[in-house]
Amino acid sequence: MTPLPDPAVHPLDHLALRGKRDAPALVLKDEVLSHEGLNQRVGQLASWLAAQPGAEPGARVATWLGKGLIACIMPLAAVRAGLVHVPVNPVLRRAQAAYILADSGAALLVGNAGRLETLLPGDAAAAAVHDEAAVLAALDAQQPLPPSAALPHSLAAILYTSGSTGKPKGVMLSQANLWLGAISVAHYLGLAADDRVLAVLPLAFDYGQNQLLSAWAAGACAVPLDYLMPRDVVCAVARHGITTLAGVPPLWLRLIECAWPDHAAQTLRRLTNSGGALTPDLVRRLRTLFPAARLFAMYGLTEAFRSTYLDPALINAHPTAIGTAIPFAEVMVVSDAGTAAADGEEGELVHAGPLVAQGYWQDDARTAERFRPAPSFSQMGGIAVWSGDRVRRDAQGLLHFVGRRDAMIKTSGHRVSPQEVEEAALATGLVAEVVALGLPDAALGQAIHLVCRAVPGAGEDDAALRAAMAQDVPAFMLPRAVHWRAALPLSANGKHDRAGLYADLYHALTGRA
Repeated sequence: MTPLPDPAVHPLDHLALRGKRDAPALVLKDEVLSHEGLNQRVGQLASWLAAQPGAEPGARVATWLGKGLIACIMPLAAVRAGLVHVPVNPVLRRAQAAYILADSGAALLVGNAGRLETLLPGDAAAAAVHDEAAVLAALDAQQPLPPSAALPHSLAAILYTSGSTGKPKGVMLSQANLWLGAISVAHYLGLAADDRVLAVLPLAFDYGQNQLLSAWAAGACAVPLDYLMPRDVVCAVARHGITTLAGVPPLWLRLIECAWPDHAAQTLRRLTNSGGALTPDLVRRLRTLFPAARLFAMYGLTEAFRSTYLDPALINAHPTAIGTAIPFAEVMVVSDAGTAAADGEEGELVHAGPLVAQGYWQDDARTAERFRPAPSFSQMGGIAVWSGDRVRRDAQGLLHFVGRRDAMIKTSGHRVSPQEVEEAALATGLVAEVVALGLPDAALGQAIHLVCRAVPGAGEDDAALRAAMAQDVPAFMLPRAVHWRAALPLSANGKHDRAGLYADLYHALTGRA
């Protein structure tokens, strides 16, 4: 591992200044930017942003875009203009984008024409809407703004992530959160200036956004890719000489089924996984297919960006471990009694240190639940993220994921709120009651199952329900299976008996209790 780079916190837009001036920094479909060109474009976009009506200091600018120039440089340009970036996942539909725009109070929205045309009157709330093509056309005429002097604690971005109940919540990330996250990852991955990082994950996710930020922190080159088929990823690795590829388990399962040219498989130096656990079989197959690549298993949550990673030298012997704390993080296992858990004892993962986010945007109640003072035995102290995830530490000091306390469904690398799926099903008018559950699935991690009671006279039609839901939610939120019931069981407190339904379906699918 290379020495830890200077951890001093600078404004996030200074990441555009770290690479060699004439070295490639960003490879797009129609142009390649050097690090000098990256800084130039960041400055020009920042200048355009600052000139827009409503672009007061701290105002939110939202993007609803694929991985073009604007989406890639907005995290830095917004900071340079004194604004806060709110990326909207491009796979989200109109209603979900409208909720994020309204909740964040976005003053500006930049999107492509196709997505903007789906918005109904009032969907953009108070945001001034700008077409991506028009913004690109305006950049050359802008005099670039110089690098900013934003303070480390100032708000840089709001990333929306689904909760176990209710609507998505906006995680507030500071300059320091994102800067130190980029430095940390660049360090433990061993990224260097000659690396090329293929950015296939959505830039609206912290894991996806860090593909760019950590590459630029190392002076390396990022190659963003919106892909339709796994074969597109293979071709991009071969075409661009990619050395670093980040993924989630469902993507790895599809990629290992592709035919990989020998030279493409050999160029990869490192693979990184988060968003779901690796299995021993998947580890073995990845190590066989990419023998020259180091495989990093990682664990993270948007509220603290990244918490742990496993040294690749240990993954063959410990394929299911999530490792130890990353640089700048303190990770503790807290027992149910509030003490430091003993080796082998299950407890809650609690993360302290400068990577901890600033809480949830305009949601004091949920902030107070998750962001609480660190336990008394913490070395870093301060406010910590109490993850709700259950882990245990083995005798070698490695952490192992046990399970999630909440009911979040993790499917195809996405965190899905059961309540949001249930609301979409109810909105169709075809079901009177519904419970959404995540059941184990080899390809998806978890598959969404709905248990429903039909509206009288509507009939029990799986296809009709899926088709109606598809009008309002993305494909990854559609149910894999629908189970119709004459009545849904209730627990003692009068709520739907989720645990009982899960146990029944799990037994039916696996034959195990």
